[in-house]
Amino acid sequence: METFIAIAAIVLGIVGIIGSIAPGIPGPPLSWLGMLLLYAWGGGANSSGEPLSLTILLIWLGIVILVSVLDYVVPAYFTKLTGGTKYGAWGAIIGLFVGLIVPPVGMIVGSLLGAFLAELLFANKDFPESVKSAFGAFMGFMFGTGLKLITSAVMMFYLVIYAF
Repeated sequence: METFIAIAAIVLGIVGIIGSIAPGIPGPPLSWLGMLLLYAWGGGANSSGEPLSLTILLIWLGIVILVSVLDYVVPAYFTKLTGGTKYGAWGAIIGLFVGLIVPPVGMIVGSLLGAFLAELLFANKDFPESVKSAFGAFMGFMFGTGLKLITSAVMMFYLVIYAF
């Protein structure tokens, strides 16, 4: 049974890493669920024989909540910082989904192009302002994605240590 729990926790960690990049999948929360699984039913211990503690679990819960909130706040902040509007932020998100056809390049180009076109067409900005706003929306998206990816990767490290 412990082997099944360990494998399930690792799978949640892998899906968490994928979800940090792919939109619509809550990456860090899934990775944290893998840790919770090990804590509650896995009986996992590191190489020193120390079990996964409630303290570690709660600290990571706090980090996951913080990163999840920042993932919504940071892109809007970067967009506003570069003079963008809500149209640019929405354009980046829509472009990202359209770009899923050709990941990962399509996601990046789609996000940039979506923000640019939204600023140009809906916010009635000129070309240079639209480019600047698109860059802000894109950088906000990349920063948020980076935070999620780092968080899930570190939790994956913990999962591997405590699962096997």
